[in-house]
Amino acid sequence: MHYFSTLTLGCKVNQYETEAMIELFEDRGYTHITDDDFASDVYLINTCTVTNLSDRKSRQFIRAAKRKNPEAIVAVVGCYSQVSPEEVAEIEGVDIIVGTTERAKIVELCEEFSENRTQINIVRDIKGDRDFQPLDITNLEGMTRAYIKIQDGCNQYCSYCIIPYARGNVRSRLREDIIEEVTRLVEVGFKEVVLTGIHVASYGKDLDDYKLIDVIEDIAKIKNIERIRLSSFEPNLITEDFVSRMKGTGKVCDHFHLSLQSGSDRVLKLMNRKYDTEIYKSKIEILRKYFPQAGITTDIIVGFPSETDEDFEDTLKYVRDIEFSKVHVFKYSMRKNTPAAKMKEQIHGTVKNERSKELIELAGEKQFEFNEKMVGRILSVLVEEKVDEMYQGHSTNYVLTKLISETDIVNHIVNIEIVEAFSDYVVGKIVEEDLK
Repeated sequence: MHYFSTLTLGCKVNQYETEAMIELFEDRGYTHITDDDFASDVYLINTCTVTNLSDRKSRQFIRAAKRKNPEAIVAVVGCYSQVSPEEVAEIEGVDIIVGTTERAKIVELCEEFSENRTQINIVRDIKGDRDFQPLDITNLEGMTRAYIKIQDGCNQYCSYCIIPYARGNVRSRLREDIIEEVTRLVEVGFKEVVLTGIHVASYGKDLDDYKLIDVIEDIAKIKNIERIRLSSFEPNLITEDFVSRMKGTGKVCDHFHLSLQSGSDRVLKLMNRKYDTEIYKSKIEILRKYFPQAGITTDIIVGFPSETDEDFEDTLKYVRDIEFSKVHVFKYSMRKNTPAAKMKEQIHGTVKNERSKELIELAGEKQFEFNEKMVGRILSVLVEEKVDEMYQGHSTNYVLTKLISETDIVNHIVNIEIVEAFSDYVVGKIVEEDLK
């Protein structure tokens, strides 16, 4: 019997792709090991390259895997491999290098290496790729919501971002493949699906007359689907027609993650974002018109090249004004070969740290204020797990909700009356008659 372990860095897309590769191994008779103390025959490391820290973590995990079992096969896949294949190949102990394509071959590559013991590197240029490469998932044990990858690639080329170089152009998954996978997952008990991808808003740009809203409406028609959630997408996707059609399905969760990146129009322009703060605000207003209780989450980068104190103050003011339910704060990380890396006036690390700390503190205050507004309201919650004596899960607007129940309610959607709010979660009690 062969044993394999996996490690995933980065985004939900990477997590989805790792799950798909786990199934490929298990279908060939391999046993997935999750105990760090148990040595495996194969270590699969799915890498991220969004920041320098991501690259460093990838290298650390590669070396750690080889220390656990010097005879093990170490396969490195994903964005770091795609962008820097030669660098990855030079790390001691790396046996197989795969980028962001051809991952469906991972088991065959491991078995080929096992026979020849010669490093394999199949990373290739993906600029010309036009077809979506599927990696299907048939089962997600121990999970209550399923992530569905519906597209790959990005054509935005924000000045700070390496991902378009790692993932290539936009490639959309075919409608019938999406519907088939969602149907299969609903049949085995999943109540919620999350539509994810590298740039979900671009879904359908490479297809004829079939866009993201069409996917959403088609999924909403699947028998027994309860919830549809969207991962991060761009503000420019939002129109009255798009949002009203989402609302009309009755299945789309009122939580929307719209990447902002800066509250300064000057910085947004340098970032090559395709909107300004007024446009962004108008999109939020449309969302809240149709989803009044919506949780709006976002990403913000501090310390972008030439960001002044005034630019940062604009960001702080904007966060106060928009009233996000959660803000993910990132310090700018220089990525080689991106336009931002060549910009003058790179910001010192100390300044980045100070701005990050201040924004995180403000974000925490705004999250608590949003949670406080939930007190006295009834939220629909998908219960995900029991931790200690309390069950917990996320509401439709993505508030972490905790409650006590005498019956096992994991993977049930329950209506919860919120009675108390904390900085990062709320506490409630079940409205009994609505348990399902």
